[in-house]
Amino acid sequence: MNLVLCYPVTEAHLEQIHAAWPEVNLICADQNNKEDSEKKLFEADYFCGHIKKMVDWDAVVAQKRLRWIQSSAAGMDYCLVPSVINSDIKVCSASGLLADQVAEHTMALLLGWLRSLPVFLKAQEKREFIRRPTRDLTGATVGIVGFGGNGRRVAQVLAPFATQIIATDMFPEDKPDYIDKLWPESCLDRLLTESEIVLLNLPLNEQTQYLINADKIALMKKDALLVNMARGAIVDTTALVAALNQQRIAGAVMDVVDPEPLPSDHPLWRFDNVIITPHVAGQFRWRNDDVTSLLCENIRRFRAGEPLINHLTDKKLGFPIRSKETPLWIDIKNKYLVRP
Repeated sequence: MNLVLCYPVTEAHLEQIHAAWPEVNLICADQNNKEDSEKKLFEADYFCGHIKKMVDWDAVVAQKRLRWIQSSAAGMDYCLVPSVINSDIKVCSASGLLADQVAEHTMALLLGWLRSLPVFLKAQEKREFIRRPTRDLTGATVGIVGFGGNGRRVAQVLAPFATQIIATDMFPEDKPDYIDKLWPESCLDRLLTESEIVLLNLPLNEQTQYLINADKIALMKKDALLVNMARGAIVDTTALVAALNQQRIAGAVMDVVDPEPLPSDHPLWRFDNVIITPHVAGQFRWRNDDVTSLLCENIRRFRAGEPLINHLTDKKLGFPIRSKETPLWIDIKNKYLVRP
């Protein structure tokens, strides 16, 4: 039996995984090398990682060898093609694994935009000591679209700013005390009209691709800020550029874009009221240690026939459903973390 590891692993990680599953043969693949990762994927009975370029998943499924995918990323669009969705392959996401870091990055971009840091940094380069307008986060109405692991964590961080937090989700259950309202996804239009800050934390799938289009942007307040920390293709980039040109919204901050990477001549670069970072919100020192801890606990559960953490009971959704039957990493991670 082969377990293919397609994320950066150290000898310590390999020892930890081998201790959890001594019988399995560990094979390391390069997630940045499509040829290497695809070749080794065809040898896999089990897979853990995240292949950054699309491979031939249809052929992998047709082999009827692969039994389990443990993703090292929260976004599952890289592997959830129809053949995988319709197969018997178990799929588990890393939802919640990066929630702390995504929340930190969200706050960095959000506060930077509100307090006009790009303007002041440009002024600093010119040695200009001039007061310019800023905006407040305290007291603002923040609408969070998608209230999974990342959405819940950023709401926790936002709450002490005395913000009014409203959220929409496909499964609007277990509303925590630190938000004001949790609505079903059918209330998205209402959220867009009421929010001063619209924060996207959705998976990318058929239902969410280009969800934020020209019609949705038109519902937003003229002084509203759009924040995309999810996937670039959730926002119709052409519609966003048009809205910014027409000053239809106040601006945007985004860690993800469509297309990605964004071409150097793309019009999004030229807006002073837009902050773009190159998909780095999930970076953190312990990421690969935490992926390994999640993998090892799920190995134990897999071998024991217990419910898997972050198991996608409905693969079409692309995320684990919050329920008693599916333990979520965001809720239990501190029990299993192993760090140097």
